[in-house]
Amino acid sequence: MQEKVVLITGGSSGIGKQVALDCAKKGAAIVIADIDDIEGSRLQFEIISAGGRALFQQTDVTMSSSLQDAIRVALGSFGSVDYAFNNAGIESGFAGFTADYEEDLFLKMIDVNLSGVWRSMKYELEVMQEQKSGVIVNNASILGKVGHKTASPYCASKHGVIGLTKTAALEYATKGIRVNAVCPGYIETPMLERIGVIDDEQQRTTLENMHPVKRLGSCKEVTNAVLWLFSDEASFVTGTAMEVDGGYLAR
Repeated sequence: MQEKVVLITGGSSGIGKQVALDCAKKGAAIVIADIDDIEGSRLQFEIISAGGRALFQQTDVTMSSSLQDAIRVALGSFGSVDYAFNNAGIESGFAGFTADYEEDLFLKMIDVNLSGVWRSMKYELEVMQEQKSGVIVNNASILGKVGHKTASPYCASKHGVIGLTKTAALEYATKGIRVNAVCPGYIETPMLERIGVIDDEQQRTTLENMHPVKRLGSCKEVTNAVLWLFSDEASFVTGTAMEVDGGYLAR
């Protein structure tokens, strides 16, 4: 990845952070696009301190102008956007049946998790078309392939990400651009920590037992899939939604 540039939305923590760190170790310049300015700035410092190249741009994926700014900063600082990992996403913090969700919360989930990916892709694809090359990986979920009681907006948003991924892959396949998604199972991330799953032994065991391998996944395991999809080894791979789920969807 020497001399390549990687743009990562939601890049300051969890899977996005791990992708940033691993790409930087391989020689890529990293653009961390995240709404969290404290953690984003810390990650920029961490990468630069280790001898890498990185910059943080505070970015809100619900605002087109914010994403355009991130692209401009990437081009102005590093000259290209070779790879993009669209990872920014939220969980609702609410567990209820479909009719129990308030409209504002449902639409917020769609705006960040689905429309945010579309906005990101819109401006990434403009640059990649000019370059006649590029790879996009979107972070979907196992819940983009199946339903899950009490998680209707999250499931809807992630199903949408997979549909968006497949459609864009078809549209840009002859333009030197590949578009794929990863579908992680339950991964040990700050998002799971925030909802109390990691530290609650009963909840954790329940989640672990949903995976045939009987454990949660790690950010590193998802990152390995993302980096492979970025690589030339995946040159014949586009339009796929790769499962990284410990066998969850094989049940």
